[in-house]
Amino acid sequence: MGKKMFILIVILMSISLIGIIAVQVYWINNALASKQEQFKNDVQKSLGSVSQRIADKEEASLEKDIENIIRDKGVADNAQIKNYLFQQIDTTTKQKFTFGATILEENFKLPTDFLDNDTIIWKRISGKKDFFSSSYIKGVDNYFTDTDESRFSVSQRMAAVEKSQFKEVFKDFLSIKPIHQRISNRELKKTIADELKKRDIDLDFKYGVYTNDGLATKLKSGYYTINTENGYAYPFIYGTDGELDYKLYVTFPTKNEHILAGISGILLLSLLFIFIIIIAFSSSLYQLIRQKKISEIKTDFINNMTHEFKTPIATINLALDSIRNPKILGDDEKVLRYIQMIRDENKRMHAQVENVLRISRLEKNQIEISKETVDVHDIIDDAISHVNLLIKDRKGNINTHFEAITSEISGNEFHLTNVVVNMLENALKYSLGSPKIDVYTESTNKFFLFKIKDEGIGMSKVVQKQVFDKFYREQKGNIHDVKGHGLGLAYVKEIVDKHHGTVFVESEKGKGSIFTVKLPLI
Repeated sequence: MGKKMFILIVILMSISLIGIIAVQVYWINNALASKQEQFKNDVQKSLGSVSQRIADKEEASLEKDIENIIRDKGVADNAQIKNYLFQQIDTTTKQKFTFGATILEENFKLPTDFLDNDTIIWKRISGKKDFFSSSYIKGVDNYFTDTDESRFSVSQRMAAVEKSQFKEVFKDFLSIKPIHQRISNRELKKTIADELKKRDIDLDFKYGVYTNDGLATKLKSGYYTINTENGYAYPFIYGTDGELDYKLYVTFPTKNEHILAGISGILLLSLLFIFIIIIAFSSSLYQLIRQKKISEIKTDFINNMTHEFKTPIATINLALDSIRNPKILGDDEKVLRYIQMIRDENKRMHAQVENVLRISRLEKNQIEISKETVDVHDIIDDAISHVNLLIKDRKGNINTHFEAITSEISGNEFHLTNVVVNMLENALKYSLGSPKIDVYTESTNKFFLFKIKDEGIGMSKVVQKQVFDKFYREQKGNIHDVKGHGLGLAYVKEIVDKHHGTVFVESEKGKGSIFTVKLPLI
């Protein structure tokens, strides 16, 4: 896959993912907004019912009080004149309310010439306040006539006038009383709770009644303050002049949880789908990048393998051509030397192939690693002897610093020896000039540690994260100045993992590297 095509696919997949997530978020926001609007409407309806119930109850109480007063004092007689004296004392505010009035009912019969057999009666009631009313009367069903067939007696008409007069006065009296004396906190709270439950809102709430000017009253729950963002307001009580006197405010501390609970099903389902989409996208992107990386690694491996095989094959061909020469064919010493050269190069190629096959078998668990008690100090000494000639050939040296008190572990001697050899060869490969390698050992209560330190070219942080990956080699373009296939350290990690140990590297570019292996003690 070309680089441009890979980038295009990643961009298209990213746009699709963002679009799908955006649509899901849009629908979630819509559902949330709809639920909030529904909640607001339910609360407003509940508060409207609360206001109406309080007003109706106050009206009924007022009617009852007036009827009791009229019943106790009696009604006006046929003379249609009555003196009233009514007094009420408010024990809370120490206020005394007195109503006194002389009510006079006067009827005026006015003839009309535009209606047949009809009469207009004007009624005037004089007292503390003047009220004027007129009635349109027709036929025998007249209201408020002075004939024997009238449906209401004078006493009944007088009672209606008195009731109306008292009602106006009582309303004036109520309007000057503090709101908390007209309704209790307990009654208001219960009424609000009842109306909310009718609309399936069973939440804790806080309330407060404020004047139209924004002043707080004693009618509230605790230390309530107006919350214009999360609260709900509704007109509560109107005055006798029709102007709004009070407003009722209600807030719900757990409103958001209640709203979210209402759409929790669709919300969780949407989040689940978004999570699945993100996981699928991430997995696909990871696989694309991984496959691209594997493709590059395989291409690099083939190039390296070709380069590694090219030299021994050329050497073998050269040796064979030399042996076929009649002059050399008669020289047994030269023939044996060329045969030894062919054997060494063949052995070298075999080792290269064996390294590849060994890693493959390890990954497939086709190699059984038998374990026994081994001394790691002995294994390190044996591994050093394997690479000693290479070290001397480059005029380098290996120094050992064995400080471990206990060096016996349960492991496979053959594979552990290869681990140390590979690590020493790696230090040798990446050292410039005469290599200087130090081997340190130490032990703890549970682990044996050995470190191989070199003063080579070192590696960057990026390379350190991938140095144990199979086939990985630091990219240097098409330059093959260091031999290998990137399998040595991958083999080291596989064997150490099989021994339940860990291996890691510390390095700095241009200052060398330290490879550390930690293995469990017996």
